[in-house]
Amino acid sequence: MSSPSKRREMDLMKLMMTDYKVEMINDGMQEFNVEFHGPKESPYQGGVWRIRVELPDAYPYKSPSIGFVNKIYHPNVDEMSGSVCLDVINQTWSPMFDLVNVFEVFLPQLLLYPNPSDPLNGEAAALMMRDRNAYEQRVKEYCEKYAKPDDVGALQEEKSSDEELSEDEYASSDEEVAGKADP
Repeated sequence: MSSPSKRREMDLMKLMMTDYKVEMINDGMQEFNVEFHGPKESPYQGGVWRIRVELPDAYPYKSPSIGFVNKIYHPNVDEMSGSVCLDVINQTWSPMFDLVNVFEVFLPQLLLYPNPSDPLNGEAAALMMRDRNAYEQRVKEYCEKYAKPDDVGALQEEKSSDEELSEDEYASSDEEVAGKADP
């Protein structure tokens, strides 16, 4: 049996050889983002999400941690953190699965067949059970607002620009905060 680090490298290389855009977060191979497109013939069609993946030291014996970076409206995804409630990943993970399975099977299945009886987003679950058409409309609104293809690339740029402000930006923001003097 190969070591977990060899398996991690092999699975990551296999994922990189597919059509998925993979972006490493740090120097190691344990954290990365993957560009994921919503499944066709679903309310998520046309949406593009940046999925953050963290591989534990014990991968593949322990499941990867998966989360949506940009917002998605779904009963089984926490709207604020992007955490995914997915039994296959969180509870029934097996070393037989690999990273390609996550993006080609598990996540598409999650989006196509939400489980409102086990929600992380109670509002989405309630709307889905009460009014399926209104739920699908809200999904499409979120796709339009938060998951446009151009937005995914902008997410990384936004994070890096937040970290470093130029002196001009500091100066202008100080003036805005101070406001105008009373006459």
